[in-house]
Amino acid sequence: MSEKRKVTYPRRGEVYLVNFDPTIGAEIKKTRPALILQNDISNQYSPITIVAAITSKFEESLYPTEILIKSPEGGLEVDSVALLNQIRSIDKQRLIKHLGNLNPETMEKVDIAIQISFGILKLQDDLGEDNSN
Repeated sequence: MSEKRKVTYPRRGEVYLVNFDPTIGAEIKKTRPALILQNDISNQYSPITIVAAITSKFEESLYPTEILIKSPEGGLEVDSVALLNQIRSIDKQRLIKHLGNLNPETMEKVDIAIQISFGILKLQDDLGEDNSN
């Protein structure tokens, strides 16, 4: 009798250790955590997924496209920031290890930051002027 093996694939909201090298210019470098952003259906069937890089080096005041992830959420060892201005499509072969999952509240913040990063949600400067163009 053959043993059925559970097929696994990355799911939206999971954090993985990802090898981002090789890179060019200002692209995020090295092996680091990243957040899976792509929907689960595409993750199941596509060899590619979409991720946002995560860093543990950040300023206390965050940009609207940066979301704080408090350790140990997502399996992270230290407080870190998801960089929603550093979004990349990667081959799933770059995924090294599953670290953990983000909670729904954090993912809601991620969704807003994605909309800001892509210009879907417009920001206003301190004078109330729309600076999205």
